[in-house]
Amino acid sequence: MQYNKINNLFGWLCFVIASATYILTLEPSVSFWDCGEFISCAYRLQVSHQPGYPMFAMLGKVFSLLSLGDNTKVPYFTNMGSAIASGAAVMFLFWTITAMAKKLLASGKRNFGDAQTTVIMGAGLVGALAFTFTDTFWFSAVETIVFALSQLCISIVFWAILKWDAHADEPGADKWLIFIAYVMGLSIGIHLLNLLTIPAIALVYYFRRYKNITVRNAFLAFLVSIAILGFVQYGIRGYTIKFAAFFDLFFVNSLGLGFGSGALFFFVLLIGCIVAGIVYSIRKNKPTLNLAFLCIAFIYFGYGSFAYIPIRATANTNLNNSHPDNAFTLYGYLNRIQYGENPLLTGPYFDAQITGQTDGSTIYRKGKDKYEVAGKRANYQYDHTTILPRMYSTDAGDVQFYRGWLQLPEGQAPNFIDNIKWMASWQVYQMYFRYFLWNFVGRYNDQDGQQSTESIDGNWTSGIFDGGRHLPKSVVNSPTYTPLYALPFILGMIGLVYQVERKKKDALIIGLLWFFTGLAVVLYVNQPSVQPRERDYSYVGSFYAFAIWIGMAVIAIADGISRKVNVRASAYIATGICLLAAPVLMAVKEWPGHDRSTKMTAHDMAYNYLISCPPNAILFTYGDNDTYSLWYDQEVEGIRPDVRIVNLSLFSGDWYIRQMQKKMNQSEPLPITMPYDKYKDGVRDVIYYNDAKIAGPVELKDVFDFLTSDDKSVMAQSQGGEMINYLPTKNFKITVKPDDVMKNKVITPAQKDQLAGTIEWKYTSNYVTKDNLALLDILAHTNWKRPICFTTTIGNSNLIGLQPYLYKEGFTYRLLPLKADTANHDQLSKTNSLVMYDNMMNKFKYGKFKTAKYLDHESTNMFYPVLLTTFLDLAENLVKEGHPDMALKVLHKCDDELPEDLYPYIDVTARKMFLAKIAYELGDHKLGNKFITSIDKFLVDQLDYNYHLLKDDANSVNTRDVQIGMQVLNGMSEYSETAKETALSNKLQAQVKDYATKFAPIMGQP
Repeated sequence: MQYNKINNLFGWLCFVIASATYILTLEPSVSFWDCGEFISCAYRLQVSHQPGYPMFAMLGKVFSLLSLGDNTKVPYFTNMGSAIASGAAVMFLFWTITAMAKKLLASGKRNFGDAQTTVIMGAGLVGALAFTFTDTFWFSAVETIVFALSQLCISIVFWAILKWDAHADEPGADKWLIFIAYVMGLSIGIHLLNLLTIPAIALVYYFRRYKNITVRNAFLAFLVSIAILGFVQYGIRGYTIKFAAFFDLFFVNSLGLGFGSGALFFFVLLIGCIVAGIVYSIRKNKPTLNLAFLCIAFIYFGYGSFAYIPIRATANTNLNNSHPDNAFTLYGYLNRIQYGENPLLTGPYFDAQITGQTDGSTIYRKGKDKYEVAGKRANYQYDHTTILPRMYSTDAGDVQFYRGWLQLPEGQAPNFIDNIKWMASWQVYQMYFRYFLWNFVGRYNDQDGQQSTESIDGNWTSGIFDGGRHLPKSVVNSPTYTPLYALPFILGMIGLVYQVERKKKDALIIGLLWFFTGLAVVLYVNQPSVQPRERDYSYVGSFYAFAIWIGMAVIAIADGISRKVNVRASAYIATGICLLAAPVLMAVKEWPGHDRSTKMTAHDMAYNYLISCPPNAILFTYGDNDTYSLWYDQEVEGIRPDVRIVNLSLFSGDWYIRQMQKKMNQSEPLPITMPYDKYKDGVRDVIYYNDAKIAGPVELKDVFDFLTSDDKSVMAQSQGGEMINYLPTKNFKITVKPDDVMKNKVITPAQKDQLAGTIEWKYTSNYVTKDNLALLDILAHTNWKRPICFTTTIGNSNLIGLQPYLYKEGFTYRLLPLKADTANHDQLSKTNSLVMYDNMMNKFKYGKFKTAKYLDHESTNMFYPVLLTTFLDLAENLVKEGHPDMALKVLHKCDDELPEDLYPYIDVTARKMFLAKIAYELGDHKLGNKFITSIDKFLVDQLDYNYHLLKDDANSVNTRDVQIGMQVLNGMSEYSETAKETALSNKLQAQVKDYATKFAPIMGQP
């Protein structure tokens, strides 16, 4: 059989294996993080968060149509889109490896003869299938996220440059370069990671086209590649829109034409220049110039997908992030101006003081007829700066983390050595190499491990020495414990060394690809400190590059074996050994921790948020995981379209407040009374507190009117002489009108005796940001016509002091005008019990928590504890309110729906202990014993592990875990003794004494 036919068949085999793997393990519904937003935006062609993913959305729409009208199947098919794209990426990786392997063998000293094809195919299979089963790539391959398609683009362009390399001397070969340019343009509408392949691609071109190869010339070629990367990233992607924006400014403000006229003129001019350049290059017979103009043209063809953004923004879709319907807003949207900029080459240390300020660029906003000046960006001067600033964030939590990580005492200023230590130890090692080792050496678990290099949580392990470490059973029995014995890593290093020895140019190209899609991202992004989640998905391109070297190891090992046996046998032996040492081992170890086929937690938790809301409620959310899945449930499946979801992290944007003043789905506009001119960009962005010494609480409506007044007589003067609004008091009240409350069925007739005459609270911040201003507007003017709810996972600061009047009704707190319960120390544990009971017992879904083969980090660490607390609060309050039978049913519901032995962290044991206490008090000793036994099993496991650490090194013991474990053991001993469970109590008391003795050296006991 011909080589090309064999190569094609094995490539498609890799596609089938990879795609089948991902389809079998993909999540059947929405996943956590951005997936809910992406599915919603794909299904209804809406505008997602910055910098926009139009090509991804349009391709997602195509896959969503496979649901054939069953909206509950939409995420399954959009997830399948990621699975198929990932399978295709593996296929192109196979062809990339075989192309490089063929070049390697062609220039090698050893000729494998007839066995050469076997060795090449073996290399391709091993490398491609090893990448198939890497932890990070697999994670993104089974959910609707941009990184699967992004990696496909990387795979295609790198494969294409090797196709060009193989045919560069043939007529028309440069079509591959134009194809690469087009895919580059398309990829901008998916993710920018693909642009980082440009340096490696440029070196392939240089090595193939130029004869005088020197280190100096190669370095110059590298610098040119960086310039090309910068031109595409900043010139084409960024400044194209910026120039269009300023053309539009001139046409609208100076010529009096309509919005968009200047941008349209600029694009016509740009097209004309490119066409003229192409025509000129043809007429003057300048092939290189012609190629350059064609590549630019095709990048723009691909980049043209971004026309989707202003088109759909103008259509006023429900999800319309930033509302980028004009060139200035679109420019800010593409450049993620909302998120701020991290310093790159120079900047301040975290303890730097501002010594001066100058005006930067002008901020424009779209007015009624013209663009208006919204303000100017500020440029600051500092007293303490450095090159390559890494520790620059002034956030209090970040500063504390910097000092803790580097052991910098309070008051000691960081220096450049500290700066580089931070970069090397946290940014480079902890936030890149740790991820790299996860994928090719092994991993303890999927817990977040950003904050410690010593803890087993989130750390890498080969597994080789784990047998003697007495690891907790909660680790070694977890599906996320994936020791790979470093075998894939060893193979990769063998392949790297072998390629360096025999084909240095190709090794340099792969090395550049690995660096730019890995460490260069670390240096460019310059993460300030601990991230909301692990960021390994950002570096999957570098793992792809390393997989090429894993494939090369087959050739290296075959070369070595062939010195002892014949070359055909060596080819088969090397392929077999490497297949077992990498793809097979990785598949076996990684499968349990990636099989999401039975998981529904993201969908069902979002459902529970929505179902917790009364009809026509306003639901305030904050984070990604209590917003995006809700958007999916509502926008795609149509669950509770009457509820208005308000994300407070977006509510600071004038575009979002304006959007909330319109009807959405079946939800009427929010009662926001402010006209746009009172909150538009640059107006009332922040209002500071200035105590006016007002006695007693002030009616909220009066406070709001004062904050939004344009009467200069009630304003204060800023240091710059500007008249500004200010907050005169933090003591607010809303007078409650009983007729309104009862008419709108806010409370039941049985609760009327608890109705408060006023609700009074103290605002908790020293300033009012735009989101809080809009919230105060709603509170002041809703008049109890629409229920006000907050998600239970929202931060306390977002509740603005309303805690005394917030009652749980499930996954939400509802604002109720009941008399404040001043005796309750934990205001957020209050429940509107009968409503909550109905929601949890009859309406909630529990995401297959008990039966799912695998639960991801957010399911176990975020929502499982929330569910436990929700059951606990309801049961406790039902007991207090005289409903013991209902409370017991709640406990059994908890036992029926939630896993028995799931303890993501030790604090969860205390919550379950109190469930056991209530079970004992209600007379169900069997259930109480079941809870206690489960907790005890986990705690003994944890305490034994910490005691093992104590014997080796007392500093490595997690003292907090030991203290909590001892407290819970002691509490369980007391509760079981009170319940007269003598045998269990005696066992627990013996454990308490035993561990008190063992941990005496660190517990401060004699």
